[in-house]
Amino acid sequence: MNYLNLDKNKITKTAQELNILLADYHLYYQKLRNFHWNVTGKNFFDLHIKFEEMYEDAKLKVDEIAERILTLRFQPVSNFSDYLKNSNLSESPSETKDTEMVKILLEDHGKLLNQMREVISAADDAKDEGTIDMIGAYIGELEKISWMLDAWSMSGKDTHPEA
Repeated sequence: MNYLNLDKNKITKTAQELNILLADYHLYYQKLRNFHWNVTGKNFFDLHIKFEEMYEDAKLKVDEIAERILTLRFQPVSNFSDYLKNSNLSESPSETKDTEMVKILLEDHGKLLNQMREVISAADDAKDEGTIDMIGAYIGELEKISWMLDAWSMSGKDTHPEA
């Protein structure tokens, strides 16, 4: 670990939390593919395109998270059975209504954001600025897409509620 000047004992927790995030992103990616393939109804064109955009982004993040784990000199989890066991997310049926798909994704975004905060907390304890920077950017991106999906799901009469 000399080339990163990070304490191996302290960075172990970061790698563990990154592996959970990797599992989360694999399930998220597959769920987006499922929804992209199976969306129907009046919202087909909007959601079909948006889900593709989202799964392409998730695919990149899967690779970046795994490479960050490798950069820290740990092994990324790489079996789907392990992803299912370790993920905070669960699979969704293919026969899901379009509006329910968006609701499920927003719930998953909350879980992803919570896991990203766990990664940042562990990385902060280890003084791992590289991981903090990478995951911090992910948080901002996911918060933005969450806002957009939430706005999409509002009726035309809804306004943005105050927090």
